[in-house]
Amino acid sequence: MNTTIGWTMRAALAASLAAGAGSASAGSFECLMEAWQVVEIRSPAEGLIDKVLVQRGDTVKKGQPVVELLSAAERSAVESARYRAQMEGPVAQSRNRLEYATKKLARANELAQQNFTSAEARDQADAERRIAESELQAARENRELAKIEHRHALDLLNLRTMVSPFNGVVVDRLLNPGDLAEAGTGRKPVLKIAQIDPLRVDVVFPASLFGQLKPGMKATVVPQSIGGRHLATVKIVDKVIDAASGTFVARLELPNPTNALPGGLRCQAEFESLAAPAAPARGATRSLP
Repeated sequence: MNTTIGWTMRAALAASLAAGAGSASAGSFECLMEAWQVVEIRSPAEGLIDKVLVQRGDTVKKGQPVVELLSAAERSAVESARYRAQMEGPVAQSRNRLEYATKKLARANELAQQNFTSAEARDQADAERRIAESELQAARENRELAKIEHRHALDLLNLRTMVSPFNGVVVDRLLNPGDLAEAGTGRKPVLKIAQIDPLRVDVVFPASLFGQLKPGMKATVVPQSIGGRHLATVKIVDKVIDAASGTFVARLELPNPTNALPGGLRCQAEFESLAAPAAPARGATRSLP
């Protein structure tokens, strides 16, 4: 688990313990509410931006189009490939040729049985039928290939439209219509989208409580500044204690179906089954080995 909620919170907790702070109630621990994940929407293909369909602060659904690139050439390619995939002429022509060759061979066989034609003429009719069969097979294969090319053209066209990977909110818009969208992770993203349902709550615990936290435990989260009490569930617990601060982190999942709670707030997480750590005696120090 990424526990880089970081050094600021770890240091704050260590300082409060060292100072004998008693403001926190029993079982109340420092925490930070953040978006569950934040992604940068980048273009998989280079091109000029035609439309940015959302604004900063907008709510988006999973799969919702958010950015479109200019794609007139790609749309023409899709239409051309679709038309080729639906063409019936080559297959019908080859089928008619096969029917004619089959009838011709049947007549040659009848004439050969009555000694009215030579074996060479019958063999020639048989060869023509075989060639007609091959031409029909090739026409069918070309039609299937055209269908694959149509799907490929559609895939290329779909790359010109960027969609939201999850339900979330737009937190930043960095490019506008007319800007060049460049492919690659080192290029400037078009949008940033955050998933805030559920929220991720990282709680800092002293090392003395290691082993008492288990996935599935419940906690009440109280955000600073806006107040309110919200039920969250422990999902992940650190397996390694940070030696510098003597703390470890547990990650909680906080449902936020209406997106009423923002990310980025400090909070207090209250656990009924845990006790807040006792403050050390004044002047007590701890040295590292």
